[in-house]
This record gives sequence, C-alpha cells and structure tokens, in this order.
Amino acid sequence: MKTEFMVALTQLSAEKHLPKEVVLSAIESALVSAYRKDAFAAGQDISAKINPNTGEVKVYVRKIVAEKPTDPIHEISLAEAQKIDRNAQIGDIVSTESTPPNAGRIAAQTARQVILQRLHEAEHHAIFEEFTGKEDEIVTGMVQRIMPEQIHIDLGKAEAILPSSEQVHNERYRIGQRLKLYVLEVTKTSRGPQILVSRSHRNLLRRLFELEIPEIYGGTIEIKSIAREAGHRSKVAVAARQEGIDPVGCCVGLRGIRIQNIVNELHGEKIDVVQWADAPAVFIANALSPAQVSSVELNQTENTAIVAAPDKQLSLAIGKEGQNARLAAKLTGWRIDIKSTSALEAEKASLGREATVEAREAVAEVEEPVTEFAAIEELPSPMPISEAEVIGEPESVGEEEMAGVTAAPIAFELVLASEVSSPAKSAEARKIRFAEDILPARTDKTKKKSGKKEVDLPKGKSRPKKARPRPISYSEEGELEE
Repeated sequence: MKTEFMVALTQLSAEKHLPKEVVLSAIESALVSAYRKDAFAAGQDISAKINPNTGEVKVYVRKIVAEKPTDPIHEISLAEAQKIDRNAQIGDIVSTESTPPNAGRIAAQTARQVILQRLHEAEHHAIFEEFTGKEDEIVTGMVQRIMPEQIHIDLGKAEAILPSSEQVHNERYRIGQRLKLYVLEVTKTSRGPQILVSRSHRNLLRRLFELEIPEIYGGTIEIKSIAREAGHRSKVAVAARQEGIDPVGCCVGLRGIRIQNIVNELHGEKIDVVQWADAPAVFIANALSPAQVSSVELNQTENTAIVAAPDKQLSLAIGKEGQNARLAAKLTGWRIDIKSTSALEAEKASLGREATVEAREAVAEVEEPVTEFAAIEELPSPMPISEAEVIGEPESVGEEEMAGVTAAPIAFELVLASEVSSPAKSAEARKIRFAEDILPARTDKTKKKSGKKEVDLPKGKSRPKKARPRPISYSEEGELEE
C-alpha cells in the first residue's frame, strides 16, 4: 500500500508539474468533500489527513468543548474532551477521529472529481505565480493556432495569446514556428491565467540585447533609450559605465555577428546603435546617424532643435518618409527640424536684411513726423490774389507794400515735364528747314501716273516752257478787254 501510494503521488506530481505537498493538500480537500456527502451530517466541521509515508487516511471532526453539550454534532463534554487532550478547557476546539470504515461508490466518484478539480486549480495557481514573475521578460513559444484576431502560442506549461495589435504586420506566422516573445501582462480568469505577449514592443529589443550581449547583461554597458518602428527600423542609444569601453563596438560585435543575431530574430528589422551623450546637441547629432550634420541649434524653451545638414546628406538625414528624423526625435525626446546648410544660410541672410530694413523704417518713423509737423505749423495762411495777377498786368505797388514783398508767400506753378522744352528741342525749332528736307522725294510711281513717257534731252538744252493762259479782264462797262 505504501509503495503504490508513493508511486502514484510521485507520478501525479510529475505530470502536473506540482510539488508533492500541493498534491497531498488537493487529495485531502477532495476526501473531505466526499466524506461529508456520504458519511457525515451537513454542517459538521471535518478534516482529512493523509500520512505521506504510509498513505493512511484519517478523518477528524472538530467540536467545541462545553460543560453541558446540547448539540452533539457540534459540541463535546469536558470529560470526553480531556480523554483526547488533557489540557482541554471549556470553549476549546477538539478534533476527534471519526474515519468511516469504507466509502461508497458515489463518494469515490466525488472524491475523484474533486481531486482533479483541486489539482487543476493548483496547477493554474502555480502557472500564474510562475509567469507573474516573468512579466517584462522574454519567453520562447511555438505557434499553436492562428486566428484573425489573435494567435495562440504554446509556452509549454501554459498558453499565451498574441493579439493583432501586438503583432508585427510585415511578419508572416506559421503553425509550429518558434518565436521569442515579450510578456506584457498576466491576469487570473475563471479558465486559468491569461498571458498576453508581444512582438512589437520596444522592450523586446532591450531583452534581446541583454541575451546576445554579455556586457549589457552584466551592467558594463547601459541602454539609455530605444525608439522602434516594429518591422522597419529601430534606434538604440547605449553608454559605457567604465572608461575605455566602446559601447557601440561591443553591441555590434566582431564583423557584426552580435547585432546580426538580433536582426535575424526580428526577421530583418534594421537596427542603428548610437552612442549616448550628456550634451543634447551631440546626442541629437549622433541620433541622426548614418547622416552627418553640420550644426545643431537648441531652443530650450520650446524643446526644439534646428539641425543643419549638408545638401548631399539632407535626404539621408530625413530618411525614407521622414523615418530617420522621426526615430531620432523619439530617441532624444526633442523636436527636430532638419534643413540644408544652403537653405539655412539663405534664411539667415534674408532675416538679416529684413532686420536692417525694419531698423531703418523704425528710425525714419521716429524722425520724420517731427519735421513734418513743424513745417506745417510754420506755413502762413494763403494770401488773396488780385485780378491783375490773374490777367498778367502790372499793378502799382507802394513802398510800404514793397517792404512786405519778402514776407508774402511765393506762388508756385505746377508745370508738367512734357510742357518744358529741352535745349535740344529749342535749338531744333530755331533751325531753318526747307520743304525738300521735309517732304519725301517723288518716286517713279508718281511719274508713271501721268501716262506720258519722258525723253532724255542732250546736255545744255532745256524743255520748252508751256504757255500760261492769259488772264481775262473786263472793263467797267462790262466789255471784254484784250
């Protein structure tokens, strides 16, 4: 009996991955449920004990010591209690052995079901305690079932859930595939512990670095910050705690073998390892690697940084769809504005010119109004104009009036520029010009219109002049004169 019981207990504890004490406690609670249903009255306080060496089962009933017991099911007299325990007093609880001689078939089935249930609960509790301590850690699992909303991962002792929000969207999962997962949360449910895992969390990258790089696991190198876009690219800022250690070189490894193992685990995700610096400007310049930057200007109040990059490095600094700049901003915690060196210089030059113009305008606004108002105040009132001045005739002026000529306002006449004759125009007007200079020369066409051909004459001879018609005159009497 002893040998069979010990073999069964050892086998059961090995199958359920539970210690023997937990299995014995589950069997004892199952026997209590079975005996209470078959051999004891309802409401009795009973307990069962199993001897781990022999496997012998004993059932005890606990009763209260009373001077004159009125309820034999729950009370016991002082004399009977002192037979079991000499030091028993009134009001104490005494356990009396009441093991039934045999248990019925119904009690055995109940005990079996209760034993399985208690073992199942104990197993769930053990799993919960184990994985609660593994939160924020990395575990290895195998894909068991693939569903549209989630993927079920077999972790050996338990089953984890990988929801769609924690999956990497450019990864393709298949049944039987082994994955490293980051444990997000462990909760208790009616069906047992529920374990949520992730493949897209940035701390998965941290744990992978700790697994692959002994200096990080040992604390010689510290990971300061991580920025990750799962499935595409990540940036990790590292710093050395000891002098003389190259943190970036330790993380990359000889010929990149260390970082390559992490990249393979993340299915080809690109990883940039940069060196952390206390100075924000230096850290921002390092975070934008592999691009080289010319200068970094910080605005502490707005927490922004203006980065000047060479024209050839501008696209590399920004990255594809702004990915490099976006990851650098997440890594450093600063808002980064990247501009080319030529554009930044042109902007500064234009701002300088605008500042100069504004300064000149400000000086003009301060000086000009004073002189204008003074001139306006000094202008005398307009004087009346006489009719002689309008017609242009001279007007007799007395001596007293001549004395005040200088004080009278000077009248100005508005003359258009087109009305003023230039010296060149006046000289041209005085020059005598002939009609031959003005009229165009007669062309051959005008000669042809007459319809007569002209004959060339020899030199020295001229054409005969046509006789002019004589004027006709009349006498006073109206007769025609010759």
